Amino acid sequence: MIAGLVAQRHCKKNAVTASIDRVNFLKPVMVGNALILNARLNYVSRSSMEIEIRVEAENLFTGTRTLTNTAYVTSVALDDTGKPTDVPPLLIVTEDDKKRFAEGEQRMLQRKRERKQN
Repeated sequence: MIAGLVAQRHCKKNAVTASIDRVNFLKPVMVGNALILNARLNYVSRSSMEIEIRVEAENLFTGTRTLTNTAYVTSVALDDTGKPTDVPPLLIVTEDDKKRFAEGEQRMLQRKRERKQN
């Protein structure tokens, strides 16, 4: 859901989930923890967007936060007829933005290679 919110905020159109690359479960979430979800766009192509999701669990008694999950979701923007449509370019400002964009581009190319093999 959070990936969809990020995608739709960026493209100002309907967006659907095209793929979920990888979900990494790093640490358990304990009963009673609060979950903090953060999501950001890493890469944008013509009609698709890669969103990185990070989930932290917060111990409400100590305030300690632990990274528990990460995932990469690809969303595709759709026009009023349900066809893929162009999205605005991603504003890249920092060196970290450049790095994330390049890594996202490599993951997108890998997804395309894998689709061709199937």
